[in-house]
Amino acid sequence: MKVKMQTFPNLYRGFTDCCLKTYSQVVRKVVGLDKQAKLSDLQNAAAGSFASAFAALVLCPTELVKCRLQTMYEMETSGKIAKSQNTVWSVVKSILRKDGPLGFYRGLSSTLLREVPGYFFFFGGYELSRSFFASGRSKDELGPVSLMLSGGVGGICLWLAVYPVDCIKSRIQVLSMSGKQTGFIGTFISVMKNEGIMALYSGLKPTIIRAFPANGSLFLAYEYSRKLMMSQFEAH
Repeated sequence: MKVKMQTFPNLYRGFTDCCLKTYSQVVRKVVGLDKQAKLSDLQNAAAGSFASAFAALVLCPTELVKCRLQTMYEMETSGKIAKSQNTVWSVVKSILRKDGPLGFYRGLSSTLLREVPGYFFFFGGYELSRSFFASGRSKDELGPVSLMLSGGVGGICLWLAVYPVDCIKSRIQVLSMSGKQTGFIGTFISVMKNEGIMALYSGLKPTIIRAFPANGSLFLAYEYSRKLMMSQFEAH
């Protein structure tokens, strides 16, 4: 940027303008973006699956606090824990006091086991649904209704594929409040032995009801944001 602005100062309005024009003129050609290369539906699914492994590092601590807050009343009334303040800060302090900073990653392996295959089905379901609605046309031409339906389908594919794993994850994160430390396999065997397979699908209905509009809106916002950003780059 320095050399370009030093040698051709009249061509650029400033540093940002120089960056955008350089991106458009040079970087796009180097990485082949001018060829409009498209990933296949399978490649998009694999990319989403890979990215989810990093997302799990952020999701695990926040979901741990969320799950404990949502079940605080039941844990207190069942006598598994003593009565306490039902606030985010009280849960955070409790985790730090009992397990230290690493305590926020209780259930990380279960979260990874949910996220990595789950997001393969999430993005795979979304892309396949978009391909279905496109019917041979470019998927970039799809309207908001098709995008929202495709996002809803992706969300449903995610939860149908990994809901039992999510159920085990939630139990591990919640029951560890009472000092019970059980791994994924042990919790799974206990649920199957004492409650049966249908217990792994408890709460599936509200999850599916939430998944369709939530993920439909998510992908609609994503696609239109992406188009807006691409149009800004192309304008320069």
